[in-house]
Amino acid sequence: MNGTQPSSCPSNPTAEKIGMTFAYCLIFIVSLAGNIVIGIIVYKTKRMRKPINFFIVNMAMSDLFLPIIMIPKVIQTHYTHSWFIGGSLGQALCKLSYFLQSLSAIVSIQSLVLIAVDRFSAVVFPLRPPLISSKLCPFFILATWIIAMASYSPYFFAFSLVHYQRGLLCGLFWWNEPFGESSTLNNYIASVVVVFGFIPLVIIAILYIIIYLKLKSQKIPGEQSANGGQQRQQRERNVLKMAIATVVGFAVCWLPLSIVLFLHYFASNGFQYFFSVQVAIVIARANCATNPCICFLFSRNYREGLKNLFSSL
Repeated sequence: MNGTQPSSCPSNPTAEKIGMTFAYCLIFIVSLAGNIVIGIIVYKTKRMRKPINFFIVNMAMSDLFLPIIMIPKVIQTHYTHSWFIGGSLGQALCKLSYFLQSLSAIVSIQSLVLIAVDRFSAVVFPLRPPLISSKLCPFFILATWIIAMASYSPYFFAFSLVHYQRGLLCGLFWWNEPFGESSTLNNYIASVVVVFGFIPLVIIAILYIIIYLKLKSQKIPGEQSANGGQQRQQRERNVLKMAIATVVGFAVCWLPLSIVLFLHYFASNGFQYFFSVQVAIVIARANCATNPCICFLFSRNYREGLKNLFSSL
């Protein structure tokens, strides 16, 4: 979205600059610390090395791109309105920075689909072998990155560093030249939002509705005692709560920006009155900080792992 904004960047009021800087600094600290800790906890705790936690770590690693690559640049442009380096290196960094930070959302949504499939298999078909075993996890994780990189590969051709009156600007300026008039930017944006936004969320919603109905209507078979069955059901519900909270957090963060994108490209006359573009972008970028918070709030295993990590320091 930043790359499609006009090149004439209006100067923000001081209060808005301070507010944006504070928001991005908070996102930077929580995301960087939280996602790194999530990875360390799963790595050090053998009993947590399960498919659902592997997919959560996959999300955490993709979420690190935003605080490391994008947020420092965003804060810098709020005050200078110019890209920080020129020449061939500047061109490469321009293309790479937007490409890498854009991977996070697609990797995350694919990981959420895989988590939903894993929970669906564990709850609905508990006596069958899991659809996604621990051995297959690396292949699925690799696939999420390959699909994400292929989806955003046009950024390497379309993003460019250009000179304007205030300095250098990195933006999405050269779409029609490499891809032609028949493949418009509007079609590309709409395809990405639908394929990697709305459709996965619908699939996830259907799977979790089936899981909820299964847990509500039946006891999990194969338990030798009522207490054992209740304990297993409670564990499944706890894991399910964390998974659903993660999906809801993703939807809350990214749906406003998805709606703004549609309004921006297909109803540009009135989109600015519906929702602030800058606010929608900040909310979407905050998702990289919400995921670790959700893990610690809804999972006792992650809270215990955090305690053990601090006690070993």
